[in-house]
Amino acid sequence: MKKKLYCFDFDGTLTTSDTLLEFIKYAKGTGRFLMVFLMYSPLLVLMKLHLFPNWKAKQLIFAHLFAGMRIEKFDALCRDFAEEYQHLLRPKGVTLVHEALVAGAQVFIVSASIDNWVRPFFKVRGLDGVKVLGTQIEVIDGRLTGKFKSNNCYGEEKVHRICEALTTTTANAYGTPSLSFDRTQYEIEAFGDSRGDKEMLAYADKGHYKPFRI
Repeated sequence: MKKKLYCFDFDGTLTTSDTLLEFIKYAKGTGRFLMVFLMYSPLLVLMKLHLFPNWKAKQLIFAHLFAGMRIEKFDALCRDFAEEYQHLLRPKGVTLVHEALVAGAQVFIVSASIDNWVRPFFKVRGLDGVKVLGTQIEVIDGRLTGKFKSNNCYGEEKVHRICEALTTTTANAYGTPSLSFDRTQYEIEAFGDSRGDKEMLAYADKGHYKPFRI
């Protein structure tokens, strides 16, 4: 019998807005938010025209705002943000996440957002069985460098991260460890709402586009 796996995009799919933008406004204030986006508006225009990498624009803005911050302070901001902004979650989506966990399925949240603030959204609701595959940030000597430690979890990277999370270490007859992942063991159902989810939806056995909107 195949193992059931649910893969959910976060921003726009399980939420009603982009949490990166909401987090910046929460952590730095609306005034600083507007100032920084005005400063980087030429790059954002180029990004929209596909003339500048999405991940690079995102990293530049993130570094401008958070580089040098202690990780403890950043994580506290993330937890407080998730607790205060639960209203961003779409009820139908959260209900399905809960039902999937109760049924014994695996649930991945596969998001381009920083996993430090995505994960607390589910911990607040006691959904500890959820595994978050988000963009990871670099921390050196307890402080954020402003750089991403992982690739931006967008497009093909979402499929790569899903496969990586399901890969296990096994030993052959000689005891030599090897990595293995058998796609045929899984029945994957995916949920997304944007171009960044296209590859994940295509990879799944069942793909749902903008499924939780009224």
